[in-house]
Amino acid sequence: MKSTWLARTVVISFLLATCANAQNVVVQWDAIASTTIISHAKEASAASGVWFAYVHLAAFDAVNAVEHRYQPYLFTANPPAGANRDAAAVAAAHRVLVTYFPSQQGSPTQPGTLDWQYATSIAAISDTPANISAGIATGEASAQALITARANDGLLANVTYTPPQGPGFWQPTPPKFGPPLTPWLGQMTPFTMTSAAQFFPDEGPDALDSQQWIDDYNQVKVLGAINSTVRTQEQTTIGLFWTEHTGQQYGRAFRNLAVQKGLNTSDTARLMAMLWAGYADAGIACWNAKFSFSFWRPVTAIQAGGGNPALVADPSWLPLAATPSHPEYPAAHGCVTGAVSTILAGYFGGPKLTFSVDSNVTATNQTFTSTTALMNQVELARIYAGFHYHHSVIQGKVLGTKVGHQLLERYFTPVQ
Repeated sequence: MKSTWLARTVVISFLLATCANAQNVVVQWDAIASTTIISHAKEASAASGVWFAYVHLAAFDAVNAVEHRYQPYLFTANPPAGANRDAAAVAAAHRVLVTYFPSQQGSPTQPGTLDWQYATSIAAISDTPANISAGIATGEASAQALITARANDGLLANVTYTPPQGPGFWQPTPPKFGPPLTPWLGQMTPFTMTSAAQFFPDEGPDALDSQQWIDDYNQVKVLGAINSTVRTQEQTTIGLFWTEHTGQQYGRAFRNLAVQKGLNTSDTARLMAMLWAGYADAGIACWNAKFSFSFWRPVTAIQAGGGNPALVADPSWLPLAATPSHPEYPAAHGCVTGAVSTILAGYFGGPKLTFSVDSNVTATNQTFTSTTALMNQVELARIYAGFHYHHSVIQGKVLGTKVGHQLLERYFTPVQ
């Protein structure tokens, strides 16, 4: 009797939390996906977007199959009349997550597991059993279509990476001096691009004998040092603000924006599919370029003197925060934020958009009044953190913007 009472209490608590924090089931299952992909599976920042894209493309197609408002991404079946769109979204998201993360599936009686969260979500839907069942079947079919289509897409492939040796090339960075993260990402089949290299940068990193290299080197050396006497407290906060796991941080911002705008299930499904497909493809394109150029990080270059006699080495130099373990050029956050800011502007009809982002690193919140302001701050933040050179962030933004523009033109468009 006591265990039954406890189980009911846990379910009720979960439902209350869901009602307080989620506008609809797509928002709810994005949060569940974040816990599954990042908190539990510990997937890396840029690569996490791939699993988010799997979840939301399947959920979008499932909801869209019921409503037929937009061009489908992949799934084109026609469910029975009355199929419940919420059930379709929940079933699609759940099926994708348990397929890629089977160790987290659990059972309907194990609180916190994917099956328990699925059962709780379905139980909260108000509709006839027939309509809910039809929605579930639609979601399962959409998820299976996505899973089948993405088989052998390069996810977690064994890609060997051996960086070239000498000045200008990437080396493992302190404090862990670990291997490069997720080299397979740059070889994946993308979601909206024709290939991983479709938007390969037109220009590479700064030449070590160029004035731009001298300028960018000295800028990050001064502003990005852990003990910088030039960087202001506000700049320090900005630099650290954006060092949280990017998928986790942007996931919260996307969910909050959907709630703030009062988006329904259908509109949220489309927004999330666009954002996460763009995020994933920007990551894929960025990694394709990163591991092609293999450019060195500031912490390596500055300690070694930058490969240029006009520069001064500082063997003890360290960045404000620990450098991510992958090659420098182009900047990953520039790539991802270039895509995200472009897609947000496209979805909401222009760059003027008020929305908030918070950081678990600094325990602060920032409100932006435009997507341009978001991009501008991220551009500077990567220099303040000591992670990137200015040229790299700009070229990352260019790459991500191209990803976002193509996605807006070719995918998720309204049915005429």
